[in-house]
Amino acid sequence: MEAAAVDWSMGSRAAVLVDWGTAAETGRRLGGSGPRTSAVERARLREELAELVPLSESLIGEFTGLRTNGYRARPWVMSRGEWVGANLRALQRLLEPLAGKLVPEGARRSELRRKALGAQIGVLLGYVSRKVLGQYDVFLPPDDEGMLYFVGPNIVEAEGRFALPRRDFRLWIAIHEVTHRVQFGATPWLKPYLARQIDAYLDTVQVDSRELMSQLKRAADEIRGGADWRGANGILLLMNDEQRELFARMQGLMSLLEGHASFVMNRVAAGQVEDLDKMRRALKERRSASGMEKGFQRAIGFETKIAQYDAGERFVRGVVDAAGMEGFNRIWEREENLPSLDEIADPARWARRVVGT
Repeated sequence: MEAAAVDWSMGSRAAVLVDWGTAAETGRRLGGSGPRTSAVERARLREELAELVPLSESLIGEFTGLRTNGYRARPWVMSRGEWVGANLRALQRLLEPLAGKLVPEGARRSELRRKALGAQIGVLLGYVSRKVLGQYDVFLPPDDEGMLYFVGPNIVEAEGRFALPRRDFRLWIAIHEVTHRVQFGATPWLKPYLARQIDAYLDTVQVDSRELMSQLKRAADEIRGGADWRGANGILLLMNDEQRELFARMQGLMSLLEGHASFVMNRVAAGQVEDLDKMRRALKERRSASGMEKGFQRAIGFETKIAQYDAGERFVRGVVDAAGMEGFNRIWEREENLPSLDEIADPARWARRVVGT
């Protein structure tokens, strides 16, 4: 007799909204396995990162003056498929409140639509899984706090493609990811603040057809008026005023976090790794794309994320140059000290408001 199917979704509405199995399979297929590596090479990578991550945390603490509360940073070296799976689980948790609105209790969704949305999500994560080197997952459960993801095949591929010194390159990228851990580990209010912004944004998403048509009409009017609809700009056109304000707030925070990590990464590495300029050039070339891939990057907002790194790093550098690290660190004291998007573009404006310089 065939065993009865058991529903392990525990009432998850995100599981009704999306076929996560299709998402995982699509992501793994598109991501591929990457370059072949021996068991010895994989073991060496795990051992080196187990040494370099704690070293990075110490170096970052000395440079920034920030100290982490809770679990220390520790690495998890994973395959592209494992990275896709970890991010799908995070996305499922994140989408749960929105899914409850889109598919309320008792409502169903066709299998075709579930699989179609799963495939779209899988394509996005599969592509990114080929690009990402490391990641700090902010919203991991408490027992996993401090865990850093490192995508082993991508690290090995970059080292071989650009002939990069192995240990130095691994230390360099470890510093970047550990900086994210230090940002959140040293600032207890930061994770709840980010969670509130995300929840507030998801709460504004409308499922009412009249409101959706109103937003589409407004977007069409703005495009006819000359608004740029390409890439992330197209998403902004579909937002109402409240959503745009929340989006701008989150964009400012992301620019700060990524820019600070890049700034620390390069300043700390300057005395620790050789040929830093070569590594910067390699990373820039690795991110570049042409033709169809460039269009895809624009569509998914990949270019916007790279711009966040650059704008945020200029902001951090400008503030540190003007007010020192102690003055910059006032940014972590309270949420009111976070920079707006306008202040990201004008570091002196933030320094006058918060530091008084």
